[in-house]
Amino acid sequence: MTRPLILLGVSRSGTTLLRVILDRSAGLAIPDESFFVPLLARRHGREIDASAFLEDVARVPTIREWGLSPDDVASRVRSGMATGEAIAAVFGAYAERAGKPRWGDKTPMYMRHLSLLAQLFPDAQYVHLVRDGRDAALSFLEMPEGTFTRTWAHPTTPAQFACLWRKEVEGARALGRDVGPQRYREVRYEELVADPTSVVGGLCTWADIPYEAAMLDYTTAVDVSAKPHQQRLLRPPTAGVRSWRTEMSPADVAAFESVAGDLLGALGYEVSSEPHSRARPRLARAWYDARLAAWSAAASLVQRSPLWRRRHPRLLDA
Repeated sequence: MTRPLILLGVSRSGTTLLRVILDRSAGLAIPDESFFVPLLARRHGREIDASAFLEDVARVPTIREWGLSPDDVASRVRSGMATGEAIAAVFGAYAERAGKPRWGDKTPMYMRHLSLLAQLFPDAQYVHLVRDGRDAALSFLEMPEGTFTRTWAHPTTPAQFACLWRKEVEGARALGRDVGPQRYREVRYEELVADPTSVVGGLCTWADIPYEAAMLDYTTAVDVSAKPHQQRLLRPPTAGVRSWRTEMSPADVAAFESVAGDLLGALGYEVSSEPHSRARPRLARAWYDARLAAWSAAASLVQRSPLWRRRHPRLLDA
């Protein structure tokens, strides 16, 4: 199985920008967000039945949007193979169609499924893009309706987003400690947009994929006509597109920092407010964790159910 390169990052941390750049390497194909990895893993357990797996592949909208059919995947899977290998076969078919030898993924939702990724893809490399959580919060909380699925734990305030940001950043860094520096690399969004040539070149060397200067000339190659939240891809990497110092109210800054100020500081970001009592932030984080766990349990139950196929008719004919 080809070693995948998985981009990690909290939503609105610049992972789409990095995906677009790295996808322009001759050595790597990274499609738009996949969403289906936890779904297929839940439905097929440790090993697949090839017929059942392909039947589900035919019902996943993302796979159709990638221009793939079950026929493109069928020759790559067999009954009894590990589910991770079967899921990788879908990505492999996409990479082959793109004429690339290696595949990657960029789906911020998977920040909630890091242990699953590690189980499915035991040799994966991870690039974790970290952005100042306050700037990410500004971007996230202005996202238009309909651009992503709202969970029961969907943040609607800076403090709630701080709970998400802290949990996901800490989770990805813990994964990095587990797998080591040969398989995990942390990159700051602020450094990427300030010096993209150096940052992207270093990433390509680390990941052993070809670097070309043209990777940064993406602005005329992207189609964001149906994606109002990605219009900045029409511009080259630009520093300072969001600034919590001027755009976030002091009360919102304090609310975010009350939850995640210590992590901001540990990452080297400026912290503007005084330390707060830890009791209330701990309660907020516990409430967020409980809502997220409830959503995950409900989603898992629905996806494992035979009713899932009734709700998702075949989109592609084998």
